[in-house]
Amino acid sequence: MRKVPFINGQFYHIYNRGVDKRDIFLDSYDMQRFWQSMLEFNTSEPIGSIYENSFKKQKLPALGNPTSKLVNIICYCLNSNHYHFILEQIADNGISKFMKRLGGYSKYFNEKYNRGGTLLQGRFKAIHVDSNEYLLHVSAYINLNDKVHQLGNPTSKLVRSSWAEYGGNSMAPAFCKKDMILGQFNNADEYNIFAKETTDGIVERRKEDKKLEALLLE
Repeated sequence: MRKVPFINGQFYHIYNRGVDKRDIFLDSYDMQRFWQSMLEFNTSEPIGSIYENSFKKQKLPALGNPTSKLVNIICYCLNSNHYHFILEQIADNGISKFMKRLGGYSKYFNEKYNRGGTLLQGRFKAIHVDSNEYLLHVSAYINLNDKVHQLGNPTSKLVRSSWAEYGGNSMAPAFCKKDMILGQFNNADEYNIFAKETTDGIVERRKEDKKLEALLLE
């Protein structure tokens, strides 16, 4: 049983990385497939073979709209060897069900790359976001996670995050529930300044704080 119970209406920082810090996304299709799963599997409706079959196609299906969601995705980041989410549970056992469905990615990865064994480092980790201050700061950390890890130009790396959505990019898909964060700022630019300042502070402190270093999934 988990030490952190999942309660409807509460926010949780969810994260995990590849076993032995290995990469879990080896090309852009891997990352797109996982990202697509985050949308398609966020429903209380049964998931049939239509999902399995669609993911076998070379081109991923168009984004759908789940009729009854398990969670609200507040923000996310996918890096080559780990991921982070802030999730709000909105259905009973929603986070557990959602993450179990995402766990099917390991089977896809092993079949594609002809490998066996565990892909991720045990069960996903979960921290209850128990204050508004933590909610704001961890949202910045997640949205700009590639900067925290100093991955350089995201276009040359396997990096995907909700930063474009929070930055007001009209071309970014409307994937996240952002009002809980952005509603506390006058506009997206004000949040962007806050997020960048927060991230700069994390980078400065990372080598001095062992607890923070562990959270960074180094």
